[in-house]
Amino acid sequence: MTVSYTLEVADARFGGFCRLLLRWKGSIYKLLYKDFLLFCGVYVFFSVFYRFLLSPKQQDLFERIALYCDQFTNTNFIPVLFVLGFYVTLAFNRWWGQYTNFPLPDNLMMVVSGNVHGTDERGRLLRRTLMRYANLSSVLILRSISTRVLKRFPTMEHIVEAGFMTTHELNNFESLHSDFNKYWMPLTWFSNLASRAREEGRVRDDIALRLLMDELNKYRGKCSLLFHYDWISIPLVYTQVVTLAVYSFFAFCVVGRQFLNPEKGYKDHKIDLYVPVFTLLQFFFYAGWLKVGELIINPFGEDDDDFETNQLIDRNIQVSMLAVDDMYQNLAPIEKDKHWEQRHFPVPYTLSTAAETLTTAFKGSTFDMRMSAEDLEIHQPADTAQKQYLPLEGSQGEVLEGFLLRGKGILRGCSLPSLLDGASLPHEEEEEDASPEENIINQKEQLMSLLKVAVEHNY
Repeated sequence: MTVSYTLEVADARFGGFCRLLLRWKGSIYKLLYKDFLLFCGVYVFFSVFYRFLLSPKQQDLFERIALYCDQFTNTNFIPVLFVLGFYVTLAFNRWWGQYTNFPLPDNLMMVVSGNVHGTDERGRLLRRTLMRYANLSSVLILRSISTRVLKRFPTMEHIVEAGFMTTHELNNFESLHSDFNKYWMPLTWFSNLASRAREEGRVRDDIALRLLMDELNKYRGKCSLLFHYDWISIPLVYTQVVTLAVYSFFAFCVVGRQFLNPEKGYKDHKIDLYVPVFTLLQFFFYAGWLKVGELIINPFGEDDDDFETNQLIDRNIQVSMLAVDDMYQNLAPIEKDKHWEQRHFPVPYTLSTAAETLTTAFKGSTFDMRMSAEDLEIHQPADTAQKQYLPLEGSQGEVLEGFLLRGKGILRGCSLPSLLDGASLPHEEEEEDASPEENIINQKEQLMSLLKVAVEHNY
């Protein structure tokens, strides 16, 4: 069964991920412990062999070999990181592609439920048969690539017994001889039956039939991609190169990372710790990385983290039949919603989420950006001497006039004498003699002058 720990890491808290290290099912420990114990056993064997079973002359020879192997593993003679990293990336992209191309009937069942009409027994039979054919095709393709599904349906009679196929359909299926996989046959039945439903008027127009065929082809395409993923693997030569690179690297580490006699003064051998801690960690990381690639290269097996294909089959047939049968035209009475008389639709919060109402809605990163008066000026071409400003209408004009009146009050109250010295405002008598349009233009110019002076004096 797939190991899921999403809820446990929903919040990044102290020690949250560390608790995941204690799990056994689906862990790297379960996947790697046999290889790790074998590596430790071989290392101990060579250590005991060097320390207690060799003569002094033989120990000198072993030490020279160990120094040579150590030099070999500490250089780039074996590009383990490069070949291993590229291999795991390739395997992960392949794993994700197989997951996203798993044939799910959700889109198809929505189209069937909405476009194959009839509340009588014939209409119900058409809808259920169409979805049964779609699910039968996915069972056939999964039976060809997944060991779990093959163990569940080892023969075609098991599929008939499960209800995905009738006896007559099985005879029709086996009567058509083909040297290749025939997972596509039920989808051909689907296509022919949809055309018959169009002739009977159950599918009311050609647009609805076209929609059915489009969704069917998308579903068939996913089944075909899964088949080709199973057929065409990552090239065997690259898998062999990666495996040989990792295991040969640690085969040399078994000898090259031995602790030699400190009394002989070899370089980097000043201390004898007996246990190669960092070599063991290196084996755990590199070999574990290789095991990850081996695990995800085919997710249709029976490993802990492989796809739950049998549960997906159960889910698909159940929801598709519910959608096209029980839920067909099964609508609740249309009523006015709770907030019919209200302008807004207030959605309540619980006490645990009430603090979120204090956060203002995000309106854009530049919403609160402040600009100077000079930035508001419109740049005119060289042949235009005077500057113009954007006309403000409606609510913006009202806000502008209100701000202007407050600015004039400040100037008249002499609360900002520096502004009075720098701003040149026309007399009120001239404003009264001017027309309303001219007054608005004058007020806008006064406001811009006031803003310029405020910016110059850092107000």
